[in-house]
Amino acid sequence: PLHNPANIIGIKACQQLMPGVPMVAVFDTAFHQTMPPVAYTYAIPYEYYENDKVRRYGFHGTSHKYVSHRAAEFLEEPIERLKLITCHLGNGSSITAVKDGKCVDTSMGITPLEGVIMGTRSGSLDPAVLQFIMNNAKDENGNPEIKNIDEMLEMLNKKSGLLGLSGISSDMRDIDAAADQGDRNASIARDMLIYGIRKYIGAYAAAMNGVDVIVFTAGIGENGIEMREKVMEGFEFLGAKIDVEKNRVKGEERDISAADSKVKVLVIPTNEEIVIARDTLHLVTGK
Repeated sequence: PLHNPANIIGIKACQQLMPGVPMVAVFDTAFHQTMPPVAYTYAIPYEYYENDKVRRYGFHGTSHKYVSHRAAEFLEEPIERLKLITCHLGNGSSITAVKDGKCVDTSMGITPLEGVIMGTRSGSLDPAVLQFIMNNAKDENGNPEIKNIDEMLEMLNKKSGLLGLSGISSDMRDIDAAADQGDRNASIARDMLIYGIRKYIGAYAAAMNGVDVIVFTAGIGENGIEMREKVMEGFEFLGAKIDVEKNRVKGEERDISAADSKVKVLVIPTNEEIVIARDTLHLVTGK
């Protein structure tokens, strides 16, 4: 719902300008199609899946695919033998569990709204929050603040997350600056994001019965030195520890693991464009 309309405009324009040229759509959901039913099914009446395909789809698939495969290449290990947790952290963020080269779980849902908190998105919350706000929130004139579910989702998608919590910005750099200057709400927003990422890493390590590699990517993941350090604090019980000096890197491919870390911790800049190009080449030519 957020991205498809603009993409369809581009497809139709290309069809008019270049008739007969093959058109390829590479979906962010494709990499996550290997999830088992236990991971993608929602616990609502099953008819909604059977009739309407209501399920977890996941997003950022091109990024998770690229960095998981690149991590295996970087470590010179076959991806079929690795358990990876890939953390795509940006204005939109998602965490994915990759086992033997295949996605087995991911944090986003039927839309990119589920999971950890993001720049302007709420992340996961109790669905009854929607009903409570719609029934009780009033504007200055005593009228309902939010009149329908579409307005509610607009608020959850565009006015929540880091922006809604801090009241300052959806940009992590602004949140960091405000938090470092003592802004309480900015500190809460930053800490909630860190806490959420840590919970998913722990959960996915449990789901895969261990983890060999943790990867940080995208804007915050590639550039957030302090963020990575705080996310990885206390994961010694998993055998995962970073080297603080190695971690002082932005936007570069780097092994930031401590020498005695049993789990490799990597920073790998994502390259979604090359995945799209390779998939297009394969679909059009079979190569």
